[in-house]
Amino acid sequence: MEKSSSQDPQQTQMNWAKNLTYSASRLERPRSVAELSEIVAACDRVKALGSRHSFSSVADTTGTLIELIDMPRIFELDAAAGTVTLDASTRYGDLAAALQAEGWALPNMASLPHITVAGTVATGTHGSGDGNQPLASSVRSLQMVLADGSVRTFTRGEPDFDGAVVSLGALGVVTQLTLYVIPSFEVRQDVYAGVSWDGVLAEFDALTSSAYSVSLFTRWTGEDFGMVWMKSTQEPPAEVLGVSALTQDIGLAEGPAEYATDQCGQWGSWDQRLPHFRLDFTPSNGEELQSEYLLPREHATEGLRKVRQLAAEIEPLLLITEIRTMAADEQWMSGASGRDTVGFHFTWRLLPEEVAEVLVKIEEQLLPLGARPHWGKRFVTTDIAALYPKLDQFTELAGRLDPTGTFRNEFLERMLFSSGPTD
Repeated sequence: MEKSSSQDPQQTQMNWAKNLTYSASRLERPRSVAELSEIVAACDRVKALGSRHSFSSVADTTGTLIELIDMPRIFELDAAAGTVTLDASTRYGDLAAALQAEGWALPNMASLPHITVAGTVATGTHGSGDGNQPLASSVRSLQMVLADGSVRTFTRGEPDFDGAVVSLGALGVVTQLTLYVIPSFEVRQDVYAGVSWDGVLAEFDALTSSAYSVSLFTRWTGEDFGMVWMKSTQEPPAEVLGVSALTQDIGLAEGPAEYATDQCGQWGSWDQRLPHFRLDFTPSNGEELQSEYLLPREHATEGLRKVRQLAAEIEPLLLITEIRTMAADEQWMSGASGRDTVGFHFTWRLLPEEVAEVLVKIEEQLLPLGARPHWGKRFVTTDIAALYPKLDQFTELAGRLDPTGTFRNEFLERMLFSSGPTD
């Protein structure tokens, strides 16, 4: 599996979208777990970076940033156990290609294959599908360097495991993960454009259950809702809400069609169909912002109606909105923790001030429905405690594993901790 290219540690460090300049005084790239442990134990404040695809400051710190791209690469497939063990800098696309070559698969992937598994898991990122849980649900165990430099492994079934997986970087630096895998399978993609708002609202549950993974795309204005994008493991419907599938591939968010994975009913392996985008295309930097709100499934259509009322304010700032569903999981800080969930994902033009203003209005509509903001995206509210029933258990775990607040930062203090050390 390939390594991502690295940057000069002395340069100013920014995130993928270039909407955030990190506050760290230095960047370290250890070459072993032992070296990583020494660095962590010697620092007052530390945060680890993955692919830098977070649009929030969840991974920021005024202390030391750590990238694991120079650590030894790991790919250990255990066919008997149905697991694969990988290092924390592994990207989903590279892992998927390696698994497919051995006849194995992951049950789901995010839309971008360029992001790291460790960072994706830590922020509760998800794929799509009524029966598919968020990506962290595939984790069997993970290894983490704690604040004192010690190394601990968390294994599914242990008391702290469900708090340690979606960790927000608040507990330690993950060095490797073991995931459950399944036999390889084939998928086809079909896109139905021009479906109506009335149809989507009336048939939402039927739509999202019509394929292995379903995404709905809208710009919110007019009577035309937009598109239904189905990823199917069986033959898809001939028509969706009276609309036939397109016969040519399309792009997303104003991108060219060749950046997207093959559509038009072409069967292919799971790794080439579950992501929306190809691994061999490089995502453009600095051209967008992202927000996402994760609602209880039962409030999906009410949420659609409420946000649609803001269409005139949203549309000029928007590239695209994607609506996806996911099954409930058990991870304490996951957006789908304890409930079947629908995600409202907004990809915005790079207009930070204008987007912040409209997010306030979107949150006024969605937060009363129980919407949880995605940890790695842009949002405004800090009033999230009531949204996570096990927040107290998580903060207790963080205090126990990191009593001096080595892995805390301003974002985590503002969101999770009412008192204690801050950057």
